[in-house]
Amino acid sequence: MSSIYRTLARGTLRDIALACLAVWFIGLSYGAIAVASGFPLWVPAVQSVLVLAGASEFLFIGIVAAGGNPLAAAAAGLLVNARHLPYGLALPDGVTGPGPTRRLLGSHVMNDESVVFALAQEDLPRKRAAYWTCGLGVLLCWPAGAVLGALIGSVIQNTSAFGLDAMFPAVILALIVPALRDRRLRRAAAIGAAIALAATPFLPAGLPELLALLALLTTIKDRKTT
Repeated sequence: MSSIYRTLARGTLRDIALACLAVWFIGLSYGAIAVASGFPLWVPAVQSVLVLAGASEFLFIGIVAAGGNPLAAAAAGLLVNARHLPYGLALPDGVTGPGPTRRLLGSHVMNDESVVFALAQEDLPRKRAAYWTCGLGVLLCWPAGAVLGALIGSVIQNTSAFGLDAMFPAVILALIVPALRDRRLRRAAAIGAAIALAATPFLPAGLPELLALLALLTTIKDRKTT
């Protein structure tokens, strides 16, 4: 632990802590909504540990709660998590460390936050420290929030009355807004939103969001020209 504090800058550790806190709050929303939708407490608890993918878990809960087939809901969740394929390709070799056990656990804690913080570092030791710090932080905070949220949802049936159903999009928006100061990212976000909105009436859930990732190609083009 002390080596992590020596490797990472204090600002990076602070940002990782804030991201994990945001994940905990989103977990509250997820657990509460799951139990209020009729699922037993163990479902969000087990999913939060074994799946460890918020968007897929929200999608699964939403589809099944609306009367959808659980297999179709699981397939939709896998589709949404297909973004982890380019994540794995983007990470440098050795970021998880040596050995099959570390690589297996490293794959499990791969998420949006851990990848972003890892790629933002300058060298491999810092990338590895940021990846594991954030990944393990999410592994602790997401289930903790989900279980507490499930306990709340078992007592409060109307989660919308307390705004728990809006917590997930609100936190995501709060995380995105600071990055929109960059003109290139604002343009990419606008293009991605337009693609997703245009595709939503014609594609299954999850595909419009994946298709919106094409907007990132505009940022790649800009980097090549600068």
